[in-house]
Amino acid sequence: HTYDQATLYWPNNAKGFEHHEEYKGNTPGDYFYSSYSISTPEHGGTHLDAPIHFSEKGLTLDLIPIDSLVGTAVVIDVRKRAAQDSDYQIQVSDLIDWENIHGEIKAGSMIFFNTGYGRLYPDRKKYFGTEKKGAEAISELHFPGISSDASTWLVEKRKPKAVGIDTASIDYGQSKDFKTHRILLGNNIPAFENVSNLDSLPPKGAFVVALPMKIGNGSGGPGSRLCR
Repeated sequence: HTYDQATLYWPNNAKGFEHHEEYKGNTPGDYFYSSYSISTPEHGGTHLDAPIHFSEKGLTLDLIPIDSLVGTAVVIDVRKRAAQDSDYQIQVSDLIDWENIHGEIKAGSMIFFNTGYGRLYPDRKKYFGTEKKGAEAISELHFPGISSDASTWLVEKRKPKAVGIDTASIDYGQSKDFKTHRILLGNNIPAFENVSNLDSLPPKGAFVVALPMKIGNGSGGPGSRLCR
């Protein structure tokens, strides 16, 4: 997703994306020049959660190996279930159903979940389930995520190098304990959130390059891009 004034952040972020013009126009040397400064929280828009985001001893963003951010991907389609339940939590059965059609997920894969919510971005009400901002909005968040059971199964059975989803969080909106974050990031598996255009990727066989801004000691980073 493009970073601009419409970029969505967790409701209690005090500030969103800021883009300030430093200079734009003709210079004394009679040539055009433009330059801007930006300010943004780490977690917003299409971004990466580094393991340290929910794991005290987890890797910071700048220490995540490039190999964890580049590789072959599988895309698991859960749009039908997500359309029926805005609080849907992706289950182990969704993973097994996918494998029954496409084959076993190989260790070291990058696993992405297509809930269909990417098409709702950046409509705050539809995407988050509430138009509110601030701490009081968090109790009203409604969007799909990955269940702790599915996360545990992935860690123990399939060992992905990274996981991603087209919603605001790998945990569903009503989560109070963020178990999926704790499970995946606790195993140094980075997570991509607010992923866009998953409809353009096949169920398997895509090659992904997802390189966020390399922030020293960062808990996350904006600007990840997925390539087919």
